[in-house]
Amino acid sequence: MAVWLIRAGSHGEYELKFIQENRVYVTWDDLDVNLGKLAERSDLTKAMTQRYADTKPKAIANWVSQVWPFAHEIAKSDLVVLPLKSQRAIQIGEVTGDYHFEPDGPNPFFHWRPVKWIAEAVPRAHFGKDLLNTFGAFMTICRVQRNNAEARLAAMRATGWKPESLAAVTKPPVVSPDESASETDDTDLEEAARDQIAQLIIARFKGHGLTRLVEGILKAQGYITYRSAEGADGGADILAGAGPLGFGVPRLCVEVKSESSPIDRPTVDKLLGAVTKFGAQEGLFVSWSGFKTNVQKELAASFFRVRLWTQKELLEALFAHYDKLDEDLKAELPLKRIWTVAAQEEE
Repeated sequence: MAVWLIRAGSHGEYELKFIQENRVYVTWDDLDVNLGKLAERSDLTKAMTQRYADTKPKAIANWVSQVWPFAHEIAKSDLVVLPLKSQRAIQIGEVTGDYHFEPDGPNPFFHWRPVKWIAEAVPRAHFGKDLLNTFGAFMTICRVQRNNAEARLAAMRATGWKPESLAAVTKPPVVSPDESASETDDTDLEEAARDQIAQLIIARFKGHGLTRLVEGILKAQGYITYRSAEGADGGADILAGAGPLGFGVPRLCVEVKSESSPIDRPTVDKLLGAVTKFGAQEGLFVSWSGFKTNVQKELAASFFRVRLWTQKELLEALFAHYDKLDEDLKAELPLKRIWTVAAQEEE
């Protein structure tokens, strides 16, 4: 069983298509050539050079190294790792069939393989830091072999994708002689930093402590808040109102979940009931481990009543309002802003 990293667009714009259609695609624009009929990599190099005449040969060679395996090396029963942009999680799939070519597209969806998504999106925090660094490589398609990735993912699958054990994370890596050089490419430093911050939040704000952090962010946004004590909360962990005394609008009813499993639709519906119970106007549901895939779609009718925060939205709010956090919170979560050169794909 091999493990393959496949991205759904540079900004995750194709995630929903991949997941709903149970397929993974090659997403290079205008690549309308049947990869299965190409006998050699040099044939793909020629085809891509013709279609991308303004691209430098080194970049073409890099693209060929990614696209060629999709048709000629990925096999049935291999695993697909799809890092999500919509939430801080990893979607895992199993390849169930052969390469397909669709000459009529639409562009760029000429090439696909069928997959079975074998779990709800797995929170990034369940994977060791070394694996996350590998998943953060600046590649759209590549095989993942470093750091015992294949054995470790197989072990996680056997446990229902529970967080990795310390023994698995600290086991010395096995380096294959034919290991893809692409895995040693620079990783996404921003994503790596977010993973590190997420690990710190897990350590410092366990359980009900996450509610305290969310309350701190809401206060930094200008809300007056009430936070329930740990335990039964009557349907709301935090009540928040605008204005000097909290009597203004909007009035929020907030539920915070720190457990390791994605939240389902019935649990979110309870928050909608609490919005009415407490006389609030809107609800905010914060789930550290995200939500099951059907939740976002099914809640479209409640768009003006509820917002869903995964790790992604929570971190974005934290970064936007960090300077205004209570000093005690900043002491528990010490962060600093840095500037670095933005990674650019070589042309």
